[in-house]
Amino acid sequence: MSSELTGIYRNLTSYGDPGFSRFIRRAFLASAGYDQEDYDRPIIGIADTTSDYTTCHRQMPEVIDAVKRGVLEAGGLPFVFSTISLGEILISPTSMLYRNLMAMETEEMIRAYPMDGVILAGGCDKTVPAQLMAGISANRPMLSVVIGPMMTGDVRGQRVGACTDCRRFWAGYRAGEIDPETLQAAEQSLCSTGGTCMVMGSASTMACLTEALGLMLPGGAACPSGSGDRLRHSVASGRAIVSMARSEILPRDVLSRASFMNALRVLQSISGSTNAVVHLMAIARRAGIEITLADLDAAGRDIPLLVNCKPAGANYLEDFHKAGGMPVLLKALAEKLDLNARVATGETLVDLIAGFKPPGDWQQTIASSAKPYGGTGSLVALKGSLAPDGAVLKRAAASAHLLKHTGPAMVFESPEDAAHRIDDEALGLTAEHVLILRNAGPVGAGMPEAGSLPIPRYLARQGVKDMVRVSDARMSGTAYGTVVLHCAPEAAAGGPLALVRNGDLIALDAEQRSIDLLVDAAELQERREQWRPPEAPERGYARLYAQHVMQADTGADFDFL
Repeated sequence: MSSELTGIYRNLTSYGDPGFSRFIRRAFLASAGYDQEDYDRPIIGIADTTSDYTTCHRQMPEVIDAVKRGVLEAGGLPFVFSTISLGEILISPTSMLYRNLMAMETEEMIRAYPMDGVILAGGCDKTVPAQLMAGISANRPMLSVVIGPMMTGDVRGQRVGACTDCRRFWAGYRAGEIDPETLQAAEQSLCSTGGTCMVMGSASTMACLTEALGLMLPGGAACPSGSGDRLRHSVASGRAIVSMARSEILPRDVLSRASFMNALRVLQSISGSTNAVVHLMAIARRAGIEITLADLDAAGRDIPLLVNCKPAGANYLEDFHKAGGMPVLLKALAEKLDLNARVATGETLVDLIAGFKPPGDWQQTIASSAKPYGGTGSLVALKGSLAPDGAVLKRAAASAHLLKHTGPAMVFESPEDAAHRIDDEALGLTAEHVLILRNAGPVGAGMPEAGSLPIPRYLARQGVKDMVRVSDARMSGTAYGTVVLHCAPEAAAGGPLALVRNGDLIALDAEQRSIDLLVDAAELQERREQWRPPEAPERGYARLYAQHVMQADTGADFDFL
């Protein structure tokens, strides 16, 4: 390749005189201490999501320094650039609202700055999907590096970790089973280190799927934050991206439908976050590949649960890492995967896992297909009169006795309405009721993690642990329960969820993959004629989002992207 198109001369600033553009670029770089030897190296951009608002990423500067070291060792020149950082806990109303904004910003920076390859350093929930969407659209050589999961903590002799145990402690407190002092002790120990949630929540799931897609070097998904393994993986990624940049191995040339079907099979084997379904669809579409809810269901038909991590199991991501992490899991799944799928470094999946051994009988976190931890179909896609375009249920984290259930609806018009009324005993709720939350989908509210409605306090104190809950919202990957999510079309787009009234019978049948509203068609038509769509936000990004976001069953990306 001509040096005119690479390194510091890529993406010249437009002054109407390319020679002057190169000259003034060198002049300003000289002020930062760069010289001709630097100019001849491949430039590697490093997207940095360090932010005081994203506590999971508090050790990101260590990771960035390690990546830079690897880039320099391989003869590249690292340039760090900051992007939006989406920490789930300190953002309103939900980080999902801003996933597409982060993807747009990151893509535009990759396109605008001179870089021959890019390391996408993320971790917390929506940062990794946004970065993958951006990197694939920009189509420069890319690798993902994540901050890694936290280490577990301890509450009065009990091993705990965010955020499945967060929900368990809070549910116990609401039910009167946990006193305020124990809750406070838990508050100080659930997030014991930097890093992402150490259960198979959205962050860990997306890290695993990124490795399954081949967009991360082997073994990177589960190295604990702050560990030597995490830093060594970061250095190795820095070295690898320089070689990839020189060879111009582009993500769109590597990714295929087989890549994404492999990722869906991995998702089923780890009983990963339902959020990953929306993200994978969006990421695939950026590569010009369509995957559907039918593909999710097909992937789960013969893939059993192989990973024993919360919320569907008992262990944590540090256990998964010690057991060999994704390379061992991929080896266990080898017969079910398309091993000819290529990875970001240019190899195939068969090359990547050739040197790894399958899981051994000695460990309790990764199982073989012959002795799985659970049945097939950890996540199932539902369809029916309540969700004509589909919905998702994490069956492995649901209550077996509720997987086939018919009960009367109790409707909440928004997350705010649910928060205000869920504990009102005047509602007369029973364990048989189906809690309906609407106007919480992409258009209605940016699709917050509000779908896992709390069990009403008075029922919790009677010992009720789970109820069927149905919504157009998402739920945290760390959550559990019989929760039907992502109903499409959503209520704000005129989907059947908008027509449900209190007392209507709702029928869930996970085995038959159905979710139905048992109301006469003529009655529903009459209700539809009375329905009016909600008003769009007045201005700014929220208005852009509401006008252009697609539905959950296609990935909730913007229609123009």
